[in-house]
Amino acid sequence: MQNRPSETSPLDSAENAPAQRFQVSLSRNLGLFDITMIGVGAMIGAGIFGLTGIAAGVAGPVGLLLAFFLNGALTSLTGLSYAELGAAFPQAGGGYAWVKEGLARIYGFYAGWLSWFSHSVACSLYAVLFGTFFVELLEMGDLHPGHDILFWGLTATQVWVKIFAVLAALLFVMINVRGSSETGLIGNIVTIFKVIVLGLLVIFGLRAMMNMPNWADNFWRDPSPLPNGIGGIILAMGLTFVAFEGYEIIAQSGEEVKDPGRNVPRAIFLAIAIVVVIYLAVAFVSIGALQQDSGLPNWVYMGENGERAMIETARSIMPYGALMMVLGGLASTISALNATIYSSSRVSFAMGRDRDLPAVFGRIHPRNKTPHWAVWLSGLLIMFMAVAFPIEDVASGASITFLLLFLMVNIALIRLRTTRPDLVRPFRAPFVPWLQIISIGLQLVLAVELFELSPTAWVTTGVWLLLGLLVYSRYGGIQEATKIEDTILLEETVAMRDYSVLLPVANEVMARQLANFGALFALANRGELFALNVIRVPAQLGVTDGRAFLRRSRPLLDEVVAVGREFNVPVRTMLRLGRDISDSILSAAQEREANLMILGWPGQTRHRDQAFGTIIDLMAQNPPCDLAVVRFRRSSAPMQKILVPVA
Repeated sequence: MQNRPSETSPLDSAENAPAQRFQVSLSRNLGLFDITMIGVGAMIGAGIFGLTGIAAGVAGPVGLLLAFFLNGALTSLTGLSYAELGAAFPQAGGGYAWVKEGLARIYGFYAGWLSWFSHSVACSLYAVLFGTFFVELLEMGDLHPGHDILFWGLTATQVWVKIFAVLAALLFVMINVRGSSETGLIGNIVTIFKVIVLGLLVIFGLRAMMNMPNWADNFWRDPSPLPNGIGGIILAMGLTFVAFEGYEIIAQSGEEVKDPGRNVPRAIFLAIAIVVVIYLAVAFVSIGALQQDSGLPNWVYMGENGERAMIETARSIMPYGALMMVLGGLASTISALNATIYSSSRVSFAMGRDRDLPAVFGRIHPRNKTPHWAVWLSGLLIMFMAVAFPIEDVASGASITFLLLFLMVNIALIRLRTTRPDLVRPFRAPFVPWLQIISIGLQLVLAVELFELSPTAWVTTGVWLLLGLLVYSRYGGIQEATKIEDTILLEETVAMRDYSVLLPVANEVMARQLANFGALFALANRGELFALNVIRVPAQLGVTDGRAFLRRSRPLLDEVVAVGREFNVPVRTMLRLGRDISDSILSAAQEREANLMILGWPGQTRHRDQAFGTIIDLMAQNPPCDLAVVRFRRSSAPMQKILVPVA
């Protein structure tokens, strides 16, 4: 299947008009399993490890199960909106882009403003939980910070939790600024490890319950299934709602997904289903299998232990349970920190690029090619929230802002059904607008009820909303963002030939050398030259954000175009944006059915175990067409003798 050009604009020079076509293409390399694991990994963050105990103390034993189940149902309703919009708009931006498309501009601004804040506050939560688990790990090694009151009513342990939270956030801010990022393989490994830890807890918990004849009393008679009534369930739902967000990253990654119209909706619902089952199983064994001698009901005991409740639960259920839970919590918080700093900075970067925030947010580091200012400013917000507020307020603030953001996405879906009936929708949410109206109502109820649990969170959110109004009045897109798409240069191809010589070019000298060499084959076979330049886009940017680097690629393709004119050979050209250069080249060769691919080799490699280098070696393993690797010893001298080694 061929990728369509993403944008077109005429060339600024008429003399180039009749000959060649510059085409912009995106590489899609994420399958259903990959994108589902991304969603599961994002959802199973630190929330299940750090908030289950607090929620149990608020909702009671059966109330905890109901809170998780109902949150799963509510999440599925909004998931329908994300599935439809993510399949219809498979590009970066997510809720921010959809609300801008479907509603008035101020709502689009607030969608981005809330998305930035919600991801930043969630990241603060993960940083605080990292500090909690790290201090617990130190205490296992007999390094006890102590419980003496130091200042502001904080004990030494609480102070060290805050210190480690700030250090963790700072570390991952620096990692994201440098451009290093967790690869898909590492992300999958971390996700699988988290699932294994929780799976072991469930298995050992069920085994313990089989040996406890009255385990059901922990749910029904201790002292009652719903000691705090419906209100307790609603509060627990609001508190833990942040543990059910994360699936939206699937829609935000749609531009990198194979067959997004089919795989994005499937991955969203698979991720939600997997996570809800895991959460319910963990909550069930935590209440039913916990053995402790405090004399308190299990749900009260868990509430008293707060964010440490799951550690104490695992300690009583399985061998080395506390250590396993601490390691699982650390893995979850580390993974969530990296992903959420990336998400929050990406939203603020998009807003800066669109002039909804100061232009500094939209700047890209010249060497690392990352939105460094967006990362640093997001990091400062994250560290402030981690230090300034208790964990309950941080979790409540994250839940409130995510609820408001998802509410706006549901409204945008309803609106887009009316304003954009012509939009191609590979997936259509059923029963629009009724399910969305139900979801909006429930989200409002949860958000309002959280005022009872954390007035501070609502006050902070209100201040943020007012600050957003000031920012919008100053910026608010008054100056239209410079359209990066306008720098994408396109021309028409005169004719398509049956024989195509693919020339991946990386610099101007190599481009001309390869073009001179490839033109001989194109002439002999009455074919065409197909010049390709791949721009590697770092993980901290969306693939489409790589358009910012396109202008520097034009001279490379101009070299091939000039040689094509000299030899009277048609030239087709493409600028391709992707994460992996070799994968992008192979995809282009397959999609455009190239007959011969010619790769330039500088003559040396950095590693002894590589024949030609990382990129060429990977493509040579299973090339989709004939492959020639060429080394030009002198850049300016004409070719006179060609050595062709055969084996």
